Amino acid sequence: MQAIVDTINGYIWSNALIGLCLGAGLLFTFLTRFVQVRMFGEMIRLLRVGKESKRGISSFQALAVSLSGRVGTGNIAGVAAAIAFGGPSAVFWMWVVAFFGAATAYVESALGQIYKEVDEGQFRGGPAFYFEKALGLKWYAWAFAIATILATGILLPTVQSNSIGNAAELAFGTGAMLDTALGSFSMAKLVTALIVVGVLGFIIFGGVKRIAHFTQVVVPFMALAYIAMALVIIILHIGDLPDVLGLIFKDIFEPMAMFGAAVGWGVKRGVYSNEAGQGTGPHAAAACEVQHPAQQGLVQAFSVYVDTLFVCSATAFMILITNQYYVVGTGTEVLAGVLPTTVEANSPAFTQLALESVMGGFGKTFVALALFFFSFTTLLAYYYIAETNVAYLRRTFKIPYEITILKLALLCAVFYGAVRAASLAWGLGDIGVGLMAWLNIVGILIILVTGGPALKALKDYEAQRKAGVTEYTFDPDKLGIRNADFWRKNK
Repeated sequence: MQAIVDTINGYIWSNALIGLCLGAGLLFTFLTRFVQVRMFGEMIRLLRVGKESKRGISSFQALAVSLSGRVGTGNIAGVAAAIAFGGPSAVFWMWVVAFFGAATAYVESALGQIYKEVDEGQFRGGPAFYFEKALGLKWYAWAFAIATILATGILLPTVQSNSIGNAAELAFGTGAMLDTALGSFSMAKLVTALIVVGVLGFIIFGGVKRIAHFTQVVVPFMALAYIAMALVIIILHIGDLPDVLGLIFKDIFEPMAMFGAAVGWGVKRGVYSNEAGQGTGPHAAAACEVQHPAQQGLVQAFSVYVDTLFVCSATAFMILITNQYYVVGTGTEVLAGVLPTTVEANSPAFTQLALESVMGGFGKTFVALALFFFSFTTLLAYYYIAETNVAYLRRTFKIPYEITILKLALLCAVFYGAVRAASLAWGLGDIGVGLMAWLNIVGILIILVTGGPALKALKDYEAQRKAGVTEYTFDPDKLGIRNADFWRKNK
Protein backbone atom coordinates (compact mmCIF):
# COMPACT_ATOMS: atom_id res chain seq x y z
CA MET A 1 0.00 0.00 0.00
CA GLN A 2 2.82 2.40 0.90
CA ALA A 3 4.54 1.73 -2.44
CA ILE A 4 1.32 2.42 -4.37
CA VAL A 5 0.73 5.67 -2.46
CA ASP A 6 4.33 6.82 -3.04
CA THR A 7 4.02 6.11 -6.78
CA ILE A 8 0.81 8.11 -7.08
CA ASN A 9 2.38 11.01 -5.18
CA GLY A 10 5.36 10.90 -7.52
CA TYR A 11 3.03 11.73 -10.41
CA ILE A 12 0.82 14.25 -8.58
CA TRP A 13 3.65 16.12 -6.83
CA SER A 14 5.88 16.37 -9.87
CA ASN A 15 7.87 19.49 -10.69
CA ALA A 16 4.88 20.60 -12.76
CA LEU A 17 2.68 21.09 -9.68
CA ILE A 18 5.50 22.77 -7.76
CA GLY A 19 5.99 25.18 -10.66
CA LEU A 20 2.24 25.71 -10.93
CA CYS A 21 1.90 26.68 -7.25
CA LEU A 22 4.81 29.11 -7.36
CA GLY A 23 3.96 30.43 -10.83
CA ALA A 24 0.31 31.11 -10.01
CA GLY A 25 1.28 32.94 -6.83
CA LEU A 26 3.83 35.03 -8.70
CA LEU A 27 1.32 35.86 -11.46
CA PHE A 28 -1.43 36.89 -9.03
CA THR A 29 1.09 38.92 -7.02
CA PHE A 30 1.92 41.05 -10.06
CA LEU A 31 -1.68 41.28 -11.32
CA THR A 32 -2.90 42.46 -7.89
CA ARG A 33 0.12 44.79 -7.65
CA PHE A 34 1.41 43.03 -4.53
CA VAL A 35 -1.91 43.15 -2.71
CA GLN A 36 -0.39 41.15 0.15
CA VAL A 37 1.93 44.10 0.88
CA ARG A 38 -0.13 47.13 -0.22
CA MET A 39 -3.28 46.13 1.68
CA PHE A 40 -1.70 44.66 4.80
CA GLY A 41 -3.08 47.42 7.02
CA GLU A 42 -6.54 46.95 5.52
CA MET A 43 -6.36 43.22 6.28
CA ILE A 44 -5.85 44.01 9.97
CA ARG A 45 -8.66 46.59 9.98
CA LEU A 46 -11.14 44.18 8.40
CA LEU A 47 -10.70 41.73 11.27
CA ARG A 48 -12.48 44.22 13.52
CA VAL A 49 -15.46 44.91 11.25
CA GLY A 50 -18.37 42.72 10.20
CA LYS A 51 -20.78 40.88 12.44
CA GLU A 52 -22.26 37.42 12.58
CA SER A 53 -25.73 37.13 11.05
CA LYS A 54 -28.38 34.43 10.81
CA ARG A 55 -27.03 33.42 7.40
CA GLY A 56 -23.30 34.00 7.83
CA ILE A 57 -20.39 34.24 10.22
CA SER A 58 -18.26 37.31 10.98
CA SER A 59 -14.95 38.12 9.29
CA PHE A 60 -13.02 37.12 12.40
CA GLN A 61 -14.95 33.85 12.67
CA ALA A 62 -14.26 33.13 9.00
CA LEU A 63 -10.58 33.82 9.66
CA ALA A 64 -10.68 31.45 12.64
CA VAL A 65 -12.40 28.70 10.62
CA SER A 66 -9.94 29.04 7.74
CA LEU A 67 -6.99 29.23 10.14
CA SER A 68 -8.26 26.10 11.86
CA GLY A 69 -7.83 24.41 8.49
CA ARG A 70 -4.45 26.00 7.80
CA VAL A 71 -2.92 25.73 11.29
CA GLY A 72 -2.66 22.02 11.96
CA THR A 73 -0.25 19.14 11.94
CA GLY A 74 1.50 20.62 8.89
CA ASN A 75 2.78 23.40 11.14
CA ILE A 76 4.41 20.97 13.57
CA ALA A 77 5.01 17.61 11.90
CA GLY A 78 5.00 18.93 8.33
CA VAL A 79 7.79 21.42 9.00
CA ALA A 80 9.87 18.63 10.55
CA ALA A 81 9.45 16.49 7.43
CA ALA A 82 10.39 19.41 5.18
CA ILE A 83 13.62 19.93 7.14
CA ALA A 84 14.46 16.21 7.29
CA PHE A 85 14.02 15.55 3.57
CA GLY A 86 14.63 19.00 2.10
CA GLY A 87 17.16 20.46 4.50
CA PRO A 88 16.93 23.76 6.43
CA SER A 89 16.63 25.68 3.13
CA ALA A 90 13.18 24.14 2.68
CA VAL A 91 12.03 26.64 5.33
CA PHE A 92 12.96 29.51 3.00
CA TRP A 93 10.85 28.00 0.22
CA MET A 94 7.94 27.63 2.63
CA TRP A 95 8.22 31.39 3.21
CA VAL A 96 8.33 32.03 -0.53
CA VAL A 97 5.23 29.95 -1.24
CA ALA A 98 3.45 31.73 1.64
CA PHE A 99 4.32 35.21 0.39
CA PHE A 100 3.20 34.59 -3.16
CA GLY A 101 0.44 32.24 -1.99
CA ALA A 102 -1.17 35.13 -0.11
CA ALA A 103 -2.09 36.65 -3.49
CA THR A 104 -3.51 33.31 -4.62
CA ALA A 105 -5.48 33.11 -1.37
CA TYR A 106 -6.97 36.54 -2.09
CA VAL A 107 -8.09 35.49 -5.58
CA GLU A 108 -9.66 32.16 -4.64
CA SER A 109 -11.37 33.54 -1.51
CA ALA A 110 -12.77 36.58 -3.34
CA LEU A 111 -14.16 34.17 -5.95
CA GLY A 112 -15.75 32.15 -3.14
CA GLN A 113 -17.55 35.30 -1.96
CA ILE A 114 -18.56 36.50 -5.43
CA TYR A 115 -20.26 33.23 -6.35
CA LYS A 116 -21.66 32.19 -2.95
CA GLU A 117 -25.24 31.00 -2.46
CA VAL A 118 -27.77 30.75 0.34
CA ASP A 119 -28.42 27.09 1.11
CA GLU A 120 -30.92 26.10 3.81
CA GLY A 121 -30.57 29.47 5.50
CA GLN A 122 -26.74 29.73 5.47
CA PHE A 123 -24.09 30.95 3.06
CA ARG A 124 -22.22 28.33 1.06
CA GLY A 125 -19.58 28.58 -1.62
CA GLY A 126 -16.21 27.37 -2.79
CA PRO A 127 -14.37 26.25 -5.94
CA ALA A 128 -17.15 23.91 -7.09
CA PHE A 129 -19.57 26.82 -7.03
CA TYR A 130 -17.32 29.26 -8.87
CA PHE A 131 -16.21 26.71 -11.45
CA GLU A 132 -19.83 26.11 -12.41
CA LYS A 133 -20.88 29.78 -12.40
CA ALA A 134 -17.77 31.50 -13.74
CA LEU A 135 -16.76 28.86 -16.29
CA GLY A 136 -20.02 27.03 -16.95
CA LEU A 137 -18.11 23.74 -16.52
CA LYS A 138 -20.35 21.67 -14.30
CA TRP A 139 -18.32 18.49 -14.87
CA TYR A 140 -15.19 20.27 -13.66
CA ALA A 141 -17.05 21.55 -10.60
CA TRP A 142 -18.22 18.00 -9.88
CA ALA A 143 -14.65 16.69 -10.24
CA PHE A 144 -13.42 19.19 -7.67
CA ALA A 145 -16.33 18.51 -5.30
CA ILE A 146 -15.78 14.74 -5.40
CA ALA A 147 -11.99 15.09 -4.98
CA THR A 148 -12.53 17.47 -2.05
CA ILE A 149 -15.02 15.19 -0.31
CA LEU A 150 -12.55 12.31 -0.57
CA ALA A 151 -9.62 14.49 0.51
CA THR A 152 -11.16 16.43 3.41
CA GLY A 153 -13.68 13.79 4.42
CA ILE A 154 -11.39 10.75 4.41
CA LEU A 155 -7.73 11.22 3.39
CA LEU A 156 -6.61 14.41 5.17
CA PRO A 157 -8.32 13.67 8.51
CA THR A 158 -6.10 10.60 8.89
CA VAL A 159 -3.01 12.86 8.87
CA GLN A 160 -4.33 15.15 11.60
CA SER A 161 -5.50 12.37 13.91
CA ASN A 162 -2.31 10.38 13.27
CA SER A 163 -0.19 13.24 14.57
CA ILE A 164 -2.43 13.59 17.62
CA GLY A 165 -2.01 9.87 18.37
CA ASN A 166 1.76 9.96 17.87
CA ALA A 167 2.15 13.05 20.05
CA ALA A 168 0.08 11.52 22.85
CA GLU A 169 2.12 8.31 22.71
CA LEU A 170 5.42 10.19 22.82
CA ALA A 171 4.26 12.46 25.65
CA PHE A 172 2.50 9.95 27.91
CA GLY A 173 3.99 6.59 26.91
CA THR A 174 2.49 3.72 24.95
CA GLY A 175 0.83 1.72 27.69
CA ALA A 176 -0.22 -1.83 26.85
CA MET A 177 -0.02 -2.97 23.22
CA LEU A 178 -3.21 -4.26 21.60
CA ASP A 179 -3.55 -6.70 18.69
CA THR A 180 -6.67 -5.97 16.64
CA ALA A 181 -8.08 -6.33 13.14
CA LEU A 182 -6.55 -2.91 12.35
CA GLY A 183 -3.13 -4.13 13.43
CA SER A 184 -1.08 -3.67 16.59
CA PHE A 185 -1.24 -0.31 18.36
CA SER A 186 -0.87 1.11 21.85
CA MET A 187 -3.47 1.74 24.51
CA ALA A 188 -2.42 5.42 24.46
CA LYS A 189 -3.41 5.70 20.80
CA LEU A 190 -6.70 3.90 21.38
CA VAL A 191 -7.71 6.17 24.26
CA THR A 192 -6.64 9.26 22.27
CA ALA A 193 -8.62 8.12 19.22
CA LEU A 194 -11.78 7.57 21.29
CA ILE A 195 -11.50 11.00 22.95
CA VAL A 196 -10.93 12.81 19.64
CA VAL A 197 -13.79 10.99 17.89
CA GLY A 198 -16.17 11.65 20.80
CA VAL A 199 -15.52 15.39 21.08
CA LEU A 200 -15.38 15.87 17.30
CA GLY A 201 -18.71 14.10 16.84
CA PHE A 202 -20.37 16.37 19.41
CA ILE A 203 -19.22 19.52 17.62
CA ILE A 204 -19.79 18.57 13.96
CA PHE A 205 -23.32 17.45 14.70
CA GLY A 206 -23.92 21.01 15.92
CA GLY A 207 -23.36 22.70 12.53
CA VAL A 208 -21.15 25.50 11.19
CA LYS A 209 -22.06 28.03 13.90
CA ARG A 210 -20.84 25.67 16.63
CA ILE A 211 -17.63 25.11 14.64
CA ALA A 212 -17.11 28.88 14.25
CA HIS A 213 -17.75 29.62 17.92
CA PHE A 214 -15.31 26.91 19.01
CA THR A 215 -12.51 27.86 16.62
CA GLN A 216 -12.69 31.62 17.27
CA VAL A 217 -11.68 30.95 20.88
CA VAL A 218 -9.28 28.02 20.56
CA VAL A 219 -7.27 28.92 17.43
CA PRO A 220 -6.02 32.40 18.46
CA PHE A 221 -5.22 31.22 22.01
CA MET A 222 -3.21 28.18 20.94
CA ALA A 223 -1.41 30.00 18.11
CA LEU A 224 -0.29 32.79 20.45
CA ALA A 225 0.77 30.31 23.16
CA TYR A 226 2.75 28.29 20.63
CA ILE A 227 4.51 31.35 19.19
CA ALA A 228 5.28 32.59 22.72
CA MET A 229 6.87 29.24 23.57
CA ALA A 230 9.00 29.44 20.41
CA LEU A 231 10.15 32.94 21.36
CA VAL A 232 11.26 31.64 24.76
CA ILE A 233 13.33 28.89 23.08
CA ILE A 234 14.88 31.40 20.66
CA ILE A 235 15.73 33.88 23.42
CA LEU A 236 17.41 31.13 25.44
CA HIS A 237 19.53 30.29 22.37
CA ILE A 238 19.82 33.80 20.96
CA GLY A 239 23.55 33.38 20.33
CA ASP A 240 22.82 30.58 17.87
CA LEU A 241 20.24 32.55 15.86
CA PRO A 242 22.71 33.87 13.23
CA ASP A 243 23.89 30.30 12.56
CA VAL A 244 20.29 29.12 12.14
CA LEU A 245 19.55 31.90 9.66
CA GLY A 246 22.73 30.92 7.83
CA LEU A 247 21.50 27.32 7.59
CA ILE A 248 18.17 28.44 6.14
CA PHE A 249 19.68 30.76 3.51
CA LYS A 250 22.82 28.71 2.77
CA ASP A 251 21.65 26.50 -0.10
CA ILE A 252 18.53 28.24 -1.43
CA PHE A 253 20.08 29.02 -4.81
CA GLU A 254 22.18 25.90 -5.17
CA PRO A 255 21.13 23.67 -8.11
CA MET A 256 20.01 20.86 -5.79
CA ALA A 257 18.02 23.29 -3.69
CA MET A 258 16.41 25.03 -6.65
CA PHE A 259 15.28 21.91 -8.45
CA GLY A 260 15.59 19.23 -5.81
CA ALA A 261 14.57 18.43 -2.29
CA ALA A 262 14.49 21.90 -0.68
CA VAL A 263 12.06 23.44 -3.18
CA GLY A 264 10.00 20.28 -3.54
CA TRP A 265 9.54 19.73 0.17
CA GLY A 266 9.26 23.43 0.92
CA VAL A 267 6.46 23.91 -1.59
CA LYS A 268 4.72 20.61 -0.76
CA ARG A 269 4.65 21.25 2.98
CA GLY A 270 4.04 24.97 2.42
CA VAL A 271 0.91 24.29 0.36
CA TYR A 272 -0.16 21.57 2.80
CA SER A 273 0.18 23.99 5.70
CA ASN A 274 -1.07 27.35 4.39
CA GLU A 275 -3.47 25.81 1.82
CA ALA A 276 -3.05 28.74 -0.58
CA GLY A 277 -4.27 27.53 -3.97
CA GLN A 278 -5.51 24.26 -2.55
CA GLY A 279 -9.13 25.43 -2.66
CA THR A 280 -10.03 24.90 0.98
CA GLY A 281 -9.94 28.55 2.11
CA PRO A 282 -12.78 29.75 -0.19
CA HIS A 283 -15.29 27.59 1.69
CA ALA A 284 -14.86 29.54 4.94
CA ALA A 285 -14.59 32.80 3.01
CA ALA A 286 -17.94 32.20 1.32
CA ALA A 287 -19.66 31.56 4.66
CA CYS A 288 -18.89 35.12 5.82
CA GLU A 289 -21.27 38.10 5.99
CA VAL A 290 -19.42 41.02 4.33
CA GLN A 291 -20.27 44.18 2.42
CA HIS A 292 -17.90 43.44 -0.47
CA PRO A 293 -16.28 40.18 -1.73
CA ALA A 294 -12.78 41.70 -1.76
CA GLN A 295 -12.93 42.15 2.01
CA GLN A 296 -12.94 38.45 2.75
CA GLY A 297 -10.31 37.86 0.08
CA LEU A 298 -8.00 40.20 1.98
CA VAL A 299 -8.75 38.56 5.33
CA GLN A 300 -7.91 35.14 3.90
CA ALA A 301 -4.67 36.47 2.43
CA PHE A 302 -3.69 37.53 5.96
CA SER A 303 -4.42 34.02 7.28
CA VAL A 304 -1.61 32.65 5.06
CA TYR A 305 0.83 34.98 6.83
CA VAL A 306 -0.34 33.82 10.25
CA ASP A 307 0.02 30.19 9.29
CA THR A 308 3.41 30.06 7.61
CA LEU A 309 5.32 33.18 8.55
CA PHE A 310 4.34 32.93 12.22
CA VAL A 311 3.41 29.39 13.27
CA CYS A 312 5.52 27.37 10.79
CA SER A 313 8.48 29.66 11.39
CA ALA A 314 8.09 29.13 15.15
CA THR A 315 8.39 25.37 14.64
CA ALA A 316 11.35 25.66 12.28
CA PHE A 317 13.35 27.91 14.59
CA MET A 318 12.67 25.69 17.62
CA ILE A 319 13.88 22.61 15.76
CA LEU A 320 16.94 24.20 14.17
CA ILE A 321 18.13 26.31 17.09
CA THR A 322 18.14 23.28 19.42
CA ASN A 323 19.68 21.04 16.72
CA GLN A 324 16.96 18.42 17.30
CA TYR A 325 16.63 17.20 13.72
CA TYR A 326 18.36 15.28 10.96
CA VAL A 327 18.74 15.75 7.21
CA VAL A 328 19.05 12.60 5.14
CA GLY A 329 21.02 12.19 1.93
CA THR A 330 20.10 9.98 -1.00
CA GLY A 331 20.06 6.96 1.27
CA THR A 332 19.98 6.88 5.06
CA GLU A 333 23.14 8.98 5.43
CA VAL A 334 22.63 11.78 7.96
CA LEU A 335 23.92 15.07 6.54
CA ALA A 336 23.02 17.38 9.44
CA GLY A 337 21.42 17.46 12.89
CA VAL A 338 21.91 15.17 15.86
CA LEU A 339 18.89 12.87 15.80
CA PRO A 340 19.06 9.36 14.32
CA THR A 341 16.89 8.51 11.34
CA THR A 342 14.97 6.08 13.55
CA VAL A 343 13.08 9.17 14.82
CA GLU A 344 10.03 9.48 12.58
CA ALA A 345 10.24 12.69 10.54
CA ASN A 346 6.57 12.56 9.52
CA SER A 347 5.59 13.09 13.14
CA PRO A 348 5.78 15.76 15.86
CA ALA A 349 8.90 14.12 17.34
CA PHE A 350 11.40 16.79 16.18
CA THR A 351 9.34 19.56 17.78
CA GLN A 352 8.68 17.63 20.97
CA LEU A 353 12.36 16.76 21.37
CA ALA A 354 13.34 20.38 20.70
CA LEU A 355 11.11 21.59 23.52
CA GLU A 356 12.11 18.72 25.79
CA SER A 357 15.80 19.63 25.36
CA VAL A 358 15.04 22.99 26.98
CA MET A 359 12.04 22.39 29.23
CA GLY A 360 12.21 18.72 30.08
CA GLY A 361 9.09 16.58 30.07
CA PHE A 362 6.84 19.64 29.92
CA GLY A 363 8.02 20.22 26.36
CA LYS A 364 6.60 16.94 25.08
CA THR A 365 3.33 17.51 26.90
CA PHE A 366 3.00 21.07 25.58
CA VAL A 367 3.52 19.96 21.97
CA ALA A 368 1.02 17.13 22.45
CA LEU A 369 -1.59 19.61 23.71
CA ALA A 370 -0.79 22.17 20.99
CA LEU A 371 -1.00 19.50 18.32
CA PHE A 372 -4.27 18.23 19.75
CA PHE A 373 -5.91 21.64 19.47
CA PHE A 374 -4.30 22.56 16.13
CA SER A 375 -5.19 19.25 14.54
CA PHE A 376 -8.60 19.05 16.17
CA THR A 377 -9.66 22.45 14.83
CA THR A 378 -8.31 21.42 11.42
CA LEU A 379 -10.57 18.36 11.54
CA LEU A 380 -13.52 20.70 12.15
CA ALA A 381 -12.56 22.78 9.12
CA TYR A 382 -12.17 19.64 7.00
CA TYR A 383 -15.64 18.50 7.97
CA TYR A 384 -17.17 21.84 7.04
CA ILE A 385 -15.39 21.84 3.68
CA ALA A 386 -16.55 18.30 2.90
CA GLU A 387 -20.10 19.15 3.99
CA THR A 388 -20.16 22.19 1.69
CA ASN A 389 -19.20 20.05 -1.29
CA VAL A 390 -21.79 17.42 -0.41
CA ALA A 391 -24.33 20.25 -0.29
CA TYR A 392 -23.17 21.33 -3.75
CA LEU A 393 -23.62 17.83 -5.20
CA ARG A 394 -27.04 17.28 -3.62
CA ARG A 395 -28.44 20.17 -5.67
CA THR A 396 -28.34 17.69 -8.56
CA PHE A 397 -28.05 14.25 -7.01
CA LYS A 398 -29.58 13.49 -3.62
CA ILE A 399 -28.64 10.58 -1.37
CA PRO A 400 -30.71 9.87 1.76
CA TYR A 401 -28.89 10.94 4.94
CA GLU A 402 -25.86 12.08 2.92
CA ILE A 403 -24.62 14.48 5.63
CA THR A 404 -24.93 11.83 8.34
CA ILE A 405 -23.01 9.37 6.16
CA LEU A 406 -20.27 11.98 5.69
CA LYS A 407 -20.00 12.59 9.43
CA LEU A 408 -19.71 8.88 10.20
CA ALA A 409 -17.15 8.34 7.42
CA LEU A 410 -15.00 11.21 8.72
CA LEU A 411 -15.16 9.91 12.30
CA CYS A 412 -14.08 6.45 11.09
CA ALA A 413 -11.17 7.99 9.15
CA VAL A 414 -10.12 9.95 12.24
CA PHE A 415 -10.12 6.81 14.38
CA TYR A 416 -8.16 4.84 11.76
CA GLY A 417 -5.57 7.59 11.32
CA ALA A 418 -5.00 7.92 15.06
CA VAL A 419 -3.84 4.32 15.41
CA ARG A 420 -2.01 3.72 12.12
CA ALA A 421 1.53 4.43 10.82
CA ALA A 422 2.48 8.04 10.06
CA SER A 423 4.11 7.54 6.65
CA LEU A 424 1.00 6.02 5.10
CA ALA A 425 -1.27 8.69 6.56
CA TRP A 426 0.93 11.50 5.21
CA GLY A 427 1.11 9.83 1.80
CA LEU A 428 -2.68 9.63 1.57
CA GLY A 429 -2.96 13.23 2.72
CA ASP A 430 -0.50 14.40 0.05
CA ILE A 431 -2.64 12.74 -2.62
CA GLY A 432 -5.68 14.66 -1.40
CA VAL A 433 -3.86 18.01 -1.26
CA GLY A 434 -2.26 17.49 -4.67
CA LEU A 435 -5.51 16.62 -6.46
CA MET A 436 -7.29 19.65 -5.02
CA ALA A 437 -4.38 21.97 -5.83
CA TRP A 438 -4.20 20.80 -9.46
CA LEU A 439 -7.92 21.26 -10.04
CA ASN A 440 -8.23 24.56 -8.19
CA ILE A 441 -5.17 26.39 -9.52
CA VAL A 442 -5.83 25.38 -13.13
CA GLY A 443 -9.46 26.43 -12.68
CA ILE A 444 -8.76 29.88 -11.23
CA LEU A 445 -6.18 30.54 -13.96
CA ILE A 446 -8.84 29.79 -16.58
CA ILE A 447 -11.25 32.11 -14.74
CA LEU A 448 -8.55 34.78 -14.81
CA VAL A 449 -8.17 34.48 -18.59
CA THR A 450 -11.93 34.47 -19.23
CA GLY A 451 -12.84 37.49 -17.12
CA GLY A 452 -10.84 37.93 -13.93
CA PRO A 453 -13.74 38.70 -11.55
CA ALA A 454 -11.51 38.67 -8.44
CA LEU A 455 -9.28 41.36 -9.95
CA LYS A 456 -12.31 43.43 -10.94
CA ALA A 457 -13.62 43.13 -7.38
CA LEU A 458 -10.29 44.32 -5.96
CA LYS A 459 -10.18 47.33 -8.30
CA ASP A 460 -13.78 48.23 -7.37
CA TYR A 461 -13.07 47.91 -3.64
CA GLU A 462 -9.98 50.08 -3.86
CA ALA A 463 -11.90 52.73 -5.80
CA GLN A 464 -14.61 52.87 -3.11
CA ARG A 465 -11.97 52.90 -0.38
CA LYS A 466 -10.19 55.81 -2.07
CA ALA A 467 -13.52 57.64 -2.31
CA GLY A 468 -13.89 57.28 1.47
CA VAL A 469 -17.22 55.42 1.52
CA THR A 470 -18.48 54.13 4.85
CA GLU A 471 -20.79 51.44 3.43
CA TYR A 472 -19.30 49.37 0.62
CA THR A 473 -21.45 48.01 -2.20
CA PHE A 474 -20.86 45.41 -4.89
CA ASP A 475 -22.67 45.49 -8.24
CA PRO A 476 -21.50 42.54 -10.40
CA ASP A 477 -23.49 43.70 -13.44
CA LYS A 478 -21.69 47.05 -13.44
CA LEU A 479 -18.33 45.24 -13.33
CA GLY A 480 -19.27 42.78 -16.10
CA ILE A 481 -19.31 39.77 -13.76
CA ARG A 482 -21.87 37.16 -14.79
CA ASN A 483 -23.81 34.67 -12.65
CA ALA A 484 -23.02 36.31 -9.29
CA ASP A 485 -26.66 35.71 -8.40
CA PHE A 486 -26.51 36.47 -4.67
CA TRP A 487 -24.95 39.89 -5.18
CA ARG A 488 -27.27 40.72 -8.08
CA LYS A 489 -30.28 40.15 -5.82
CA ASN A 490 -28.78 42.05 -2.89
CA LYS A 491 -27.03 44.97 -4.60
